[in-house]
Amino acid sequence: MDWDKLRIFHAVADAGSLTHAGEALHLSQSAVSRQVRALEESLNTTLFHRHARGLILTEQGELLFDATTAMAKRLDTASARIRDSEDEVFGELRVTTTTGFGSLWLAPRLPALYEKYPDLKIDLMLEERVLDLPMREADVAIRMKEPSQADLIRKRLMGVRMRLYASPGYIEKSGLPDQIEDIVDHRLICQNPSSAQVGAGATLVAELMSHDLHSTLTVNNYFGVLQAVLADLGIGVLPDYLTQDFPNLVRVLPEVESVEVPVFLAYPEELRHSKRISAFRDFVQDEIISYRKQQKDQLVS
Repeated sequence: MDWDKLRIFHAVADAGSLTHAGEALHLSQSAVSRQVRALEESLNTTLFHRHARGLILTEQGELLFDATTAMAKRLDTASARIRDSEDEVFGELRVTTTTGFGSLWLAPRLPALYEKYPDLKIDLMLEERVLDLPMREADVAIRMKEPSQADLIRKRLMGVRMRLYASPGYIEKSGLPDQIEDIVDHRLICQNPSSAQVGAGATLVAELMSHDLHSTLTVNNYFGVLQAVLADLGIGVLPDYLTQDFPNLVRVLPEVESVEVPVFLAYPEELRHSKRISAFRDFVQDEIISYRKQQKDQLVS
């Protein structure tokens, strides 16, 4: 099977358009169309349904696109390993983590990484869905539970607990609850119990909501919860790692907290020797050490 034709087919299937594929490949639309028709003829099948709004894969086209997608990922892996044989750290690194951790902890620390490795191109994918690392949906993941996928190198970074926090402005206005039953006199800000989140957080929220609260604000991620707390709107359920960057947050009801949530970094075994992975892993570990030292210093003081 002709590799050039497969490459062009993959670009057309990915773009859904001969014109857009041609622009990406620096080929004319007619040249792209001829290559696709030649591939269809060689396979004796139709790969696309053609209509005015673009192209849709046929069942046979979807099978071929699955194969070319797998091929492209393997080629990307090979290319990355070849590039990583150099001494310099550069190129694209696809990092996936949760919306809360990525936006509130990781992203604010990336300037230090870019300062050290200015030629890195990080694609930060923030979502609760667990991406498939062996299938190269991402290069490295930071997750709030140990990854279960095979062929992964994994390292436990730290533990996180969900706790109650409020702003000084809110406390001045509304006071502090003395015991958990007093939470009914305050507005609770938390993730929606039905939204994707770690089980420990959901359990704590369910316990708090069992007290028949008069007023709540639920958000589908911790970034929104934090913004509402900083706006003096109520008492929020937030991960404890936020206290490093938001030291003015006041802990409410210190005896109320979730069980510990483990935070893991993971990447595919085949990227063990990737210098980009190593640079990112070492950077995160150094930041974690700094975070732990600050926590220890706070306890001592």
